[in-house]
Amino acid sequence: MRARLGEPSATVGSSVINLANTILGAGMLAMPAAIAAVGLAFGSFLILFSASCSGFGLYLLSRCAARTHGRDASFFSVAQMTYPRAAVLIDLAIAIKCFGVGISYLIIIGDLAPEVVSALGGDTTGALGDRRVWITLFMLIIAPLSFLKRLDSLRYTSVAALGAVVYLFCIVVYYFFFPSAPDHGSTPSPHTPMPITWFRFSTSFFTNLPIFVFAFTCHQNIFTVYNELVDNSQTYVSRVIYRAIGAALAIYQCIGILGYLSFGDHVLPNIILMYNKGPVVTAGRVAIIVLQLFSYPLQCHPCRASVTIVNEDANSLDSGNTNVPGPAPTMPTDARFLLITCGILAASYIMAISVSELDFVLSLVGSTGSTTISFILPGIFYWRLTAPSDDHAQPRTWKAKLLRTLSGALACYGVCVMTICLTFLIRRAIFGTQ
Repeated sequence: MRARLGEPSATVGSSVINLANTILGAGMLAMPAAIAAVGLAFGSFLILFSASCSGFGLYLLSRCAARTHGRDASFFSVAQMTYPRAAVLIDLAIAIKCFGVGISYLIIIGDLAPEVVSALGGDTTGALGDRRVWITLFMLIIAPLSFLKRLDSLRYTSVAALGAVVYLFCIVVYYFFFPSAPDHGSTPSPHTPMPITWFRFSTSFFTNLPIFVFAFTCHQNIFTVYNELVDNSQTYVSRVIYRAIGAALAIYQCIGILGYLSFGDHVLPNIILMYNKGPVVTAGRVAIIVLQLFSYPLQCHPCRASVTIVNEDANSLDSGNTNVPGPAPTMPTDARFLLITCGILAASYIMAISVSELDFVLSLVGSTGSTTISFILPGIFYWRLTAPSDDHAQPRTWKAKLLRTLSGALACYGVCVMTICLTFLIRRAIFGTQ
């Protein structure tokens, strides 16, 4: 048994901020290019559809959390009640997914920091232009935040990170409506009307669909939100879900549509790179660095929890206990906590300084890990938990039957997305085609 980390103290507001900050990240920068790949109308629909599916998956997970005991809800505890033999594999998948996203944040920091130095007139031919130096420096800030034991402890850094989101949002909106505004060369040049494609159907759809899925993935933190809310009744948890998804939907739609309308089919996968190096846009790049800096701990938190569960199960097997492990503790011992956190930080740091491009890896994570925890697991968990206990069970209401049917449909959709998109990603990797 371990001691609890105090009584639940998270409010709806702080939980919305943390969940929204988990959602908004690299997907925001890539959304205009994703829309360009499928067309404006189709892309806008995919943003709305992905937000709806993601929100429904969060709702199903919150309903599953209510079936657990006390405030120790997790993917592991729900898997224990549904598919106990697969519980450890599920947590391993979550750990890998969060670990990969954390690496992407470090890479974005390493790529943007030299750009900021160059825009400020600094010499980037030496150490200041080395992305590895910047990743190392920022890890000194990230590390202390990653050792915080409660997700709610990150609410203030999440506010700062969301401030960066607002700033990027303002840049895209401002330069769409005022493309010729004087800003010391920071406006895109030339900025002329671009031909707009409303619908585009090609095989590139299947390699870009994971971007829309990845953009709304925050399901790894919903159980922590449930555990830490002062009032974790379904009403309040649903408020957190709807407000976080709703805010992200509005931001993704605005940045995606206006970014695409500004640059058309020529838009780059990172929208901020489409603007020149004026002071306003340079400040935007700094804001994105801040966003990634404060978003990393939100990935480290669930990654550490999942690694802890996998480690404890491995220890039980080494001791000769082959039974299905009981409910896992929500926090490891202090020594194990420090060791696992240091391991995650060290491994992600090594990967980030060793790899400069993770576009394909992020697509891979989106089509596998994000699809699994956003669609497949919520669907199959809820389907299993709401199965009739016997042939003489009381007939359920039509709403309950509809909800169970939709949960099965969500899981099937996730399997289809994973299978088809992964096939096309492998084809792209082998043949170099979309």
